[in-house]
Amino acid sequence: MTTSSEKTDLLAAFAEQRALLLLTVQGLTGAQAAERTTVSELTLGGIVKHLAQGQETWTQIMTRADGELPDGMLDMTQYRMAESDTLPALLERYESAARATEEAVAALPDLDVRVPLPRTPWSPPDPGHWSARRILLHLIRETAQHAGHADIIWEALDGANTTARR
Repeated sequence: MTTSSEKTDLLAAFAEQRALLLLTVQGLTGAQAAERTTVSELTLGGIVKHLAQGQETWTQIMTRADGELPDGMLDMTQYRMAESDTLPALLERYESAARATEEAVAALPDLDVRVPLPRTPWSPPDPGHWSARRILLHLIRETAQHAGHADIIWEALDGANTTARR
């Protein structure tokens, strides 16, 4: 059974990872956020966009608990900052998604709640279930992984990194 301190601790860890990611885009222009600095297709704006989309879809999966695939979950454009995207709008979406995730987790009676997973092209025949805890841990891992990517992109962009900026 989930304790309130477990929810608090996991949400704090998630907030810390989000804060580290946000350091990499602090003070950047839209052009800088859209710039590729490595052989990867990833850009700082694309990472923010992807993580916002990821939080939105996983929060829907967790709260709806209907096993349905949320709109946009498989949209591969979520990894790219489109010409029509602005960094302030992407950051607003990211912050909004974070608030929605935190509110959804706080409203759960327990992190042991079992959530049916949607069927995806990579799913096993029976996609199964994850606990709300595992979904939250997945979001933390995904954010930490991409915060590392963002740090490398940022360092290649202007020599800065999150370790020096903390």
